Formats: sequence, structure tokens, C-alpha cells
Amino acid sequence: MINIASKAGNYLRATNQVVSSGLRPLAGAAIEKKSLVVDKKEFLTVESLGKDLPILNHYVQSGLTTKTQVRFAHTDIQVPDFTPYRRDSTKRANAKAQTAEERKAFSYALVGATTVTTAYAAKVLVTDFVSSMSASADVLALAKIEIKLGDIPEGKSVTFKWRGKPLFIRHRTDEEISTEQSVNLSELRDAQHDSERATDPKWLVVIGVCTHLGCVPIANAGEFGGYYCPCHGSHYDASGRIRKGPAPLNLEVPPYSFNEGLLVVG
Repeated sequence: MINIASKAGNYLRATNQVVSSGLRPLAGAAIEKKSLVVDKKEFLTVESLGKDLPILNHYVQSGLTTKTQVRFAHTDIQVPDFTPYRRDSTKRANAKAQTAEERKAFSYALVGATTVTTAYAAKVLVTDFVSSMSASADVLALAKIEIKLGDIPEGKSVTFKWRGKPLFIRHRTDEEISTEQSVNLSELRDAQHDSERATDPKWLVVIGVCTHLGCVPIANAGEFGGYYCPCHGSHYDASGRIRKGPAPLNLEVPPYSFNEGLLVVG
């Protein structure tokens, strides 16, 4: 019976061989050295640990007739040791910074982070402040207006909207031009010659807002054939100059220029 069991044991014995790696943790292997004593003052290096790590194959008995072989692969690779190049303050992982020299890195990092954060916050604040003072999109869209002069017949005044205000464009006749240029400036409340108000004598460009209380005058009306404000009875001539009524100043002339048959205002 004993012979049969011993012979059967030879057939039932099994061996499992595996190679350890970082992706496959395996059964623990027994090390001949039962304990690893390291002096606290001693800095652990690859060379010091390499003396105690197993190199040859080790076996673990997990059953009556089953053995598990554990191989420690690549134990002969030597990792470069950069200990001589490290500062003394970094060699002690658990040591606290006791001197100003050892606290420089932390101080510089704190000052740098604070500076970057403060600069970014100041940049955002200035950007928001400047954006709040700038003109809106609809105002920028109406900053300039182009008018085709060929669509305005002679002797007519056409009204456009520019920057939220009425804009009077008047195509003057030769009679209106000669009449306005011959006006005696001493008779005017706000003395301006017609040539100062009209770059091209044929075209008068003024903002249609009465200088008294901001009303909108009526074109081709009044005692002087120019503009008339019915609110308080202000009369303007065909050059936009105040001739009668409570308005103290002439109608405002906006900046404008001519460009190949187009009038560009703004």
C-alpha cells in the first residue's frame, strides 16, 4: 500500500513556474535572510538593497505535492545612483527644513505663485473695466454711414439716422448757394460763413437736432427757406444757421468726406 502511494505521489506532483513583473503580483517568496535591519542614519541605495534581494529561483510549498516557483526577473539591472549630485537637504526625505537655505525653494514657489495669480487677476479686472467703457456693437455698427448722393435730387433734403440722431442731407440749388454766401455775417447770432459749413457748396450736411431744446426741425420750412423748429419757433436758413427764434447756435455739422459719388459721415 505504501509503495502504491509513493509511486502515485510521483505522478501527482506538479510544479508551477511564474515570472514576477510589475503588472502581475505573485505569491510571496521566502528570503533566506529573515529580517533586514537598516540604520536610520544610513541612506538606502540600490547597491545596499541589492545585497539582500533574492537572485536565484525560490520555491514555495503550497500543497503536499505542489510547488510554486517564483523567479525574480531582471534583478541584475543596475540603476544609476545620482546621490552625489543631490543636495544634502534633499537626501533626508523625512527631515524638516531648518535653515533659510533649505527653505528657499518653498519661498520662491510661494512668491512666484502669488505673483502670477495677482497679475492674472489685475489683467481680468482691467479688461472688464475697459470693456465696460467701450461702445456697444450697435453703436460701432453705426459709427459711419455711406450715402449715395445720386439718389438725392436737387433742391431736396433727405433725412437719415446716424448714431441715433437724424441727419439732414440737402442738395442745394445754385440760387440757394448764392443766397447763403451773400448773407451779412454781422446779422447772424452764431456767425459762420457758408463756406465754413459746406465743403462742397452743393451739399449741406447737418445734424437735425435743434440747438434750443433738442427738437427735430422741419426741412424746407420757415421764413428763410431752410429748417423750422415748430416747438419754440426757431428758424434756420439753407446753411443751417439760426436766423430767428430762441435757439442760440447753428445746427451742428458732423465730420464727413466725399468718396467717388458717396458721402461718408463719421
